[in-house]
Amino acid sequence: MCIDLHTHSIYSDGSCTPAELVALAVDSGLRGLSLTDHDTVEGVEEIRRLGTEAGLTVISGVEVSTKLHERTIHILGYGVDPANTDLQRWLVPLQEGRERRNAIIIQKLQGLGVDITTEEVETISRCGQTGRPHIARLLVAKGVVDSFDAAFRQYLGRNRPAWEARFSYSAAETIAMIHQTGGLAVLAHPGQIDPTMSSQPALIRELALHGLDGLELHYPTHTRRMKKQLKALAAELGLLMTGGSDFHGATRTTHHHLASKALGFCPPCSILGQLTARLAERHH
Repeated sequence: MCIDLHTHSIYSDGSCTPAELVALAVDSGLRGLSLTDHDTVEGVEEIRRLGTEAGLTVISGVEVSTKLHERTIHILGYGVDPANTDLQRWLVPLQEGRERRNAIIIQKLQGLGVDITTEEVETISRCGQTGRPHIARLLVAKGVVDSFDAAFRQYLGRNRPAWEARFSYSAAETIAMIHQTGGLAVLAHPGQIDPTMSSQPALIRELALHGLDGLELHYPTHTRRMKKQLKALAAELGLLMTGGSDFHGATRTTHHHLASKALGFCPPCSILGQLTARLAERHH
């Protein structure tokens, strides 16, 4: 049996509703699930209710883009209270930063001769947080580029013609807020930070000093070598090890399968017990 603690829905840049995610999780034989949308907890209560009804253990979650020494890293918050007004207020500048960036990116694309409007992007996103993935999907639909990845390579990625930075909190601020709202802070897909794994030891040790609780060990692109090094760091620093597919549904061309034993990516159920035990300690 597997779990999947890293998924996205229509409330950020995924293509599935919470109900669809729960149905897929049940079909995949999952025991545990977490919705970790970018910079929003809008779908968390919904998936918690639907998942519990379906017999799943559902951990509340969020994924926040943060900065550490000008490097962008993603931190997952598990066990946060989605009804916490401090958390909701704290997320607003991130959400507003996305909106401002979207408007500037669209202006830049128009200046490059791309026929694109804000209204068209919002039709793609439907609800929740609109961001670069929705713009990428529109560029594919319009035939401007031939793939989602090409949209980032040619226009939307860092230092590309339509690139625009946005507001983000520091990693320390993000970890502190996750803790303040009763959650645990876990570094998402650490292997993606530096494929050579040379940057991670110092970076993870620094994050641990700020209170980092865990590492996302099980991730579709993590190699055996990466996992061995991450396990050693987790043991050294007393960090939890979690796992998830980073499932986005039809909005991604790669890593788009939910965790499943049949498909060969299967974070173990033992993670759930360790995570819930650590959350219980935090709440006491």
